[in-house]
Amino acid sequence: MKLMETYLIKEDIISRNNEKAKDVRSLLEGKGVFYINLMSSPGAGKTTLLSKLIPLLSAEFRTGVIEADIDSDKDALAIERETGVRVIQMHTGGACHITCQMSLEALEALGTDGLDLIFLENIGNLVCPAEFDTGADMNLVLLSVPEGDDKPLKYPLMFEVANAVAVTKLDVAPVFDFNGDTAVGNIKKRNKNAKIFFTCAKDGAGVEELAQYIREQAVKKIRKD
Repeated sequence: MKLMETYLIKEDIISRNNEKAKDVRSLLEGKGVFYINLMSSPGAGKTTLLSKLIPLLSAEFRTGVIEADIDSDKDALAIERETGVRVIQMHTGGACHITCQMSLEALEALGTDGLDLIFLENIGNLVCPAEFDTGADMNLVLLSVPEGDDKPLKYPLMFEVANAVAVTKLDVAPVFDFNGDTAVGNIKKRNKNAKIFFTCAKDGAGVEELAQYIREQAVKKIRKD
């Protein structure tokens, strides 16, 4: 009787994805493009924050955006309307995350020539997107006030892979049980090196500080000389 065999399919998929990430980084390294993977739960404010960040960055960086959604082109149209930058919509066909192959195909569809900075707005999900390397130079994670300050403890990997965390929707903090110090402490428990910014896209609070951090990181790659 043949014994049952077990295959670690998930591990193999992620391993192959990580290999493809090297191709993405090699492509963008040659082009001098800084690539940011923006992740959060649905409704945390990714598109709205992008619409405020991009005008602050576009004076220095030629910027493009990849909008990923299961369906709809609502966010891509909003970014195009609000910022005027080059943008494409990527539909995932039901997938809850972006693989590196999808990332590479989207970059090719957007076109990297003439761009310095590209944002990938990933699928709204605090679980799956964190598992798949997109080839990005930076993972920027959003944590909105309505979600609660405990989310870094409940969804650890998302915050472990973050280079920076933007706490969003500060304007509604008075009506939610959200403690900023607790949020910072919980983020640091998962990732002591993550840069943390408190922002409100509605009134612009903290957005310039986040933009300045992005500038500093982008310049290190784009203008290495």
